[in-house]
Amino acid sequence: MDALILAAGYATRLYPLTKGFPKPLLRVGSKTIIDYIVENLHRIERLKRIWVITNHTFMGHFARWKKSHAGRHPLEIVNDGTTSPESRLGAIRDMDFFIHEKKIANDLLVVGGDNLFECDLRNFVVQGESHKPYPTMGVYDVGSRKKAKQFGVVTLDSKGRVAHFVEKPVRPHSTLAAMCLYYFPKESISWIRRYLDSGENADAPGHYLSWLAREEAVYGYLVDAKWFDIGDLSAYKEARLEYGRRKNKKKE
Repeated sequence: MDALILAAGYATRLYPLTKGFPKPLLRVGSKTIIDYIVENLHRIERLKRIWVITNHTFMGHFARWKKSHAGRHPLEIVNDGTTSPESRLGAIRDMDFFIHEKKIANDLLVVGGDNLFECDLRNFVVQGESHKPYPTMGVYDVGSRKKAKQFGVVTLDSKGRVAHFVEKPVRPHSTLAAMCLYYFPKESISWIRRYLDSGENADAPGHYLSWLAREEAVYGYLVDAKWFDIGDLSAYKEARLEYGRRKNKKKE
């Protein structure tokens, strides 16, 4: 199994913090966002390699970060070649670019580079393996339909399969938000190209998972540990406050 961290966006909603600086390298508490993700990934024994896909503008930032990184799995940075928000590929095309550029033929674990979560990814992988050949996605209960409007919203059936998925609905049908956390068995990798060839939205991964839930099948894994989706300045501030409080408690 390979792991891919999506880090090729330009994070315009976090300007000026991310004007010329990659969001996954912003600090929360004592570490960068991507450090938390990579540490979690290193717990997975069967993982072969960790990949980070970024853009040409931020390639140097991640290359410097990689020099200070040490872990049990090899880590490689992939450049998607884009240089601006206007030329970005979008998350789905980045995944497709990476899969074909690196000739990926293993199961693939995909994590958004702006996701802070405390669930043990080993449990997520076990769940994903049990649903092969169909993908599994992480879902999180945000607690209210008002808050759910900010996310892709999911309904699961009695077997844990995604029965309904709408990206940022005006009237959410549940409080389960789709996380940027996916397990794609190798049998499902080719479906990404089929989706793109159909002319669907290539940006937010939720659009692909919504399509896939209709065309094939997708299973949901309910994450019950804290999750922060660092999408804007308010979310980043909330995460920093939370991790700051935890740091202070440890000192007491």
